[in-house]
Amino acid sequence: MNMYLFVYDLMQFCGHSWIFTNMIIRFMTFGKGLVMRLCQLLSVLEILHILVGIDKSRLLPRFLQITERIIILFVVINSQEEVQGNYVVCVLFFLWNLLDVVRYTYNMLARMGIYYLPLTWLNFSLCIPLYPLSVLAKGFAICVSLPYFESFGTYSIKLPFPFTFSIYFPYVLKMYLIVLFAEAEEEFSLCAEKCQGDKNSYKWKENGNCPGAANTTAIRIIDSFQQSL
Repeated sequence: MNMYLFVYDLMQFCGHSWIFTNMIIRFMTFGKGLVMRLCQLLSVLEILHILVGIDKSRLLPRFLQITERIIILFVVINSQEEVQGNYVVCVLFFLWNLLDVVRYTYNMLARMGIYYLPLTWLNFSLCIPLYPLSVLAKGFAICVSLPYFESFGTYSIKLPFPFTFSIYFPYVLKMYLIVLFAEAEEEFSLCAEKCQGDKNSYKWKENGNCPGAANTTAIRIIDSFQQSL
């Protein structure tokens, strides 16, 4: 199973690295990019990995993160061409791919028992400053898309008789904004727990991706690096 997870992490790393590099060089968004959509669709496998027990991550935060990204990418951004060129989309994709490049690089090396001090620290700490920024970027992306959903009527449905109500999609997005920030509190708490290494509330030190001495190495690296700051 370690080989399978290594190949999965390698594919995600290559995809996100390609997107991240192109965004830096060309400073453009990839709302319609095949690689971006493919990476996000592949990430659904991470839920299956947790369910079958080959990944020891917590299910709820990962499920929330993946569903949020799929909704924002496929429903909000990909359905409105006018939104795809907005700078907030570029910032959002930049944050997503920066976090994912670090995470999948760490996961690949961790499966081989290799831990680099700066990379290990980044993996457990980078989400603290960047995750709130990504939540704000997702919120702004929804706000930017609202006028277009209102103008074009995308996803709005008028139900036939005998139903007497319609589904006005901009209202759905506005309600989802509230849910988005509520979910963000749960995920951000997890990030903070990862950074602090709280053994009572989050067991990443004991049940990480690599068994045995490898986890001890990661703990020692995290502790030594945080003490040096």
